[in-house]
Amino acid sequence: MTDEIDIERFARHIVLREIGGPGQQALARAHVAMIGAGGLGAPAALYLAAAGIGRITLIDPDTVSLDNLQRQILFRTADAGRAKVETGAQVLNALNPGTEVVAVREALDAGNAESLLAGTDLILDGCDNFETRFAVNAVSRRLGIPLISGAVGRWDGQVSLFNASPDAPCYRCWVPEIPPDAETCARVGIVGALVGVVGSMMALDAIKHVCTAGETLDGRIWLFDGLSMESRTVKLPRDPDCPVCGR
Repeated sequence: MTDEIDIERFARHIVLREIGGPGQQALARAHVAMIGAGGLGAPAALYLAAAGIGRITLIDPDTVSLDNLQRQILFRTADAGRAKVETGAQVLNALNPGTEVVAVREALDAGNAESLLAGTDLILDGCDNFETRFAVNAVSRRLGIPLISGAVGRWDGQVSLFNASPDAPCYRCWVPEIPPDAETCARVGIVGALVGVVGSMMALDAIKHVCTAGETLDGRIWLFDGLSMESRTVKLPRDPDCPVCGR
């Protein structure tokens, strides 16, 4: 990570008064952890690397399969069978050699979450199971690292920023327990372009957070319906009875 800025590469950022030179330097100094290199992680990581994030730690245990290619835009047909994080790191480095990509081929869980996430400035969670989401949220809260969480299903998506401050709500204020009828994309399906919309929104809120630009999704949930093309933002108060951050 460095304070040096490639003026030509980031010219369109630098002319934005909300980013400018100081914001671009902040992006260059930032270390972001991306949990999941799949449908959400792929577009989010691409836009963060393109934006000039200094370091991205890419965490995913899986290999590329053909049924990923309908939506996971980091990969190509020839990548089938390869580790997602290693392939993803190569693509991100080709896009922006100035971004350091650390490839971690591990499944994040409650046992290793703190060691994998400690020292990062921001966590983006695009994983596909609640156990991992709960482990990430707990470490995010304990270490005081803000967490941007994205989720998709069928035609719907959502994004929020949790743990942005000690008084902010956490993910468990939104989802206190694992739903008994939790759906998976493998079972109910997912439209490919939806993950691009939601992953891009995750990256956008990450850039705004790092640059302190505009109003982030801190304390709010952005909900998107791809069938109607309608979206809304709802406020999320901190739950005093939350199992993680409540009394």
